[in-house]
Amino acid sequence: MTATVSPRCEDVAWFRDGASLATTARGASAALARRLGLGAHRAAEVALAVTEAATNVQRHSVDGGLLLRVVRSGAEAGVEFLTVDSGPGMPDVRAALVDGASSAGSLGIGLGTVARLADHFDLHSVPGRGTVLSARFWPRAGDTAPGTALPGAGAADGVTRPISGETVCGDAWSVRTADGPEGARPPVVVMLCDGLGHGPLAARASRAAVEAFQACADLSPEGVLTAVDRALRGTRGGAVAVARLEPAAGRVLYCGVGNVSGFLTDADGRRALLSAPGIVGAQMRTLRTFEQPLPAGGALVMHSDGLTERWDPAALPGLLRHTPLVMAAQLLREAAVRRDDASVVVVKGAW
Repeated sequence: MTATVSPRCEDVAWFRDGASLATTARGASAALARRLGLGAHRAAEVALAVTEAATNVQRHSVDGGLLLRVVRSGAEAGVEFLTVDSGPGMPDVRAALVDGASSAGSLGIGLGTVARLADHFDLHSVPGRGTVLSARFWPRAGDTAPGTALPGAGAADGVTRPISGETVCGDAWSVRTADGPEGARPPVVVMLCDGLGHGPLAARASRAAVEAFQACADLSPEGVLTAVDRALRGTRGGAVAVARLEPAAGRVLYCGVGNVSGFLTDADGRRALLSAPGIVGAQMRTLRTFEQPLPAGGALVMHSDGLTERWDPAALPGLLRHTPLVMAAQLLREAAVRRDDASVVVVKGAW
């Protein structure tokens, strides 16, 4: 039997920095919260938090944005937002989270109140480079079924962003757990697909890859890629990589085709994982799986070629202490380009 290692997430919309960012994001978040059944009071809290965070982006960022997402766990659904900016950063994050500390021109509730309103909150900032903030909101008691346990951050999470001018992203990622030794942490299997090109046809290919991955019985990297290759025939095809992390064996198995980058990163730096040239669904060559030891206290990072490979973990101090979502978003901020779809997925804390 398999299960997900984090709530299911759906990226709804990116809102670019501009004069209307706070107003537009506030309205969209409130409408989404109501549609998902969070209740009027909880929807108002979501809108308030989004407005404060978006106003901070407006006032301080050089190139910022806000992502609105749906998160699902069983029958329950919640709202999550993420802000990403390349502004001056925060020299003292703790001070910024003290009640009453807020930017001039914002609502004045401060990021500390945003953190309290959220069921899960994380923030990472690097002075001189930028800031990433995430906040997740589940329904309050009375809006959920009795006894419902709603999760926080999982062991895997990621983010996608479409090329400038498009509303859909041609990249997609997905994660599952697999059967492992009894009493041990289960293996985690993650797949990332970069559909060729961009726009709806690329998105169609990446959705087909996710569906094939979720239905696949053989969760070895080569087994997944073989299933995805069959599913992508008749589509544009794509670049695909699959990693299987096995805590009991202390290893990661990695197999990739095309321009998807994989890295193991820890306090000492990063190690690249190899992919072969080709196109899944069209020109997939003989597959080869590579094995590497899992780094203690480290993370697996996979990203499409919408990010350059020039990011340096040493330039982002403290990043490994944060959630996979904030890690992924910080790497997106650091290395993504606007002229291509971009996606990053991170796994940590699974071993």
